[in-house]
Amino acid sequence: MVVERKFVEDRIKKIKVKEWMHKEVRNAGFGGVDITRTPLGTQVTLFVERPGLVIGKGGRKIKALTEKLKEFGIENPQVSVDEIDKPEFNAQLMATLLARALERGWYFRKAGYRFLYRIMDAGAKGCEIIISGKLTSERARTEKFLAGTMVHTGEPAYSMVRTGFDIAIKKLGVLGVTVKIIPPDVVLPDEFEVKEIKKEEVKEAAGGESNENEGDQRNE
Repeated sequence: MVVERKFVEDRIKKIKVKEWMHKEVRNAGFGGVDITRTPLGTQVTLFVERPGLVIGKGGRKIKALTEKLKEFGIENPQVSVDEIDKPEFNAQLMATLLARALERGWYFRKAGYRFLYRIMDAGAKGCEIIISGKLTSERARTEKFLAGTMVHTGEPAYSMVRTGFDIAIKKLGVLGVTVKIIPPDVVLPDEFEVKEIKKEEVKEAAGGESNENEGDQRNE
């Protein structure tokens, strides 16, 4: 039970760090955080759209983040910041940017379709955007925006679909924003490729079979 408790505690610690990081660097376009234990300490890698806002002038902000991580029980944290190469394929970043657009006053349908088209035009195989909450009245509801192919069940829904979530704080209440993306490099279970067989390969295969048959007849 000691080992299991250790795994649970580490997982809870990572979730707390992710939630805190999300709030601290939300203006820089938060796209996720990776926490890895190393022999020298703990490597914390931040994925953001604008790294300069996280590093700060003279590295002051990133130093403050490093010191704050020690309060979470992170041993010898080493923070690095990576810029996201393909923002449209980072589900967490798209959810964060969409939530910020809603907070700035964008109408939810305009924002939903704008980000949906942006992701699909970048080459994604599928995208689903879900906005839920008090969208236009005191009664909460859910709106979905879907394009391309999306997987909802089975192992591919976990391994092939990138999911991001954020919230938008509005006057009527809090809106939940979920973005699911299937990037273009993912091979879906129902995808297959038909290869053309050259005539030379067919002849070689047929010649090899005939030679084997002749050898069997001689042995008999």
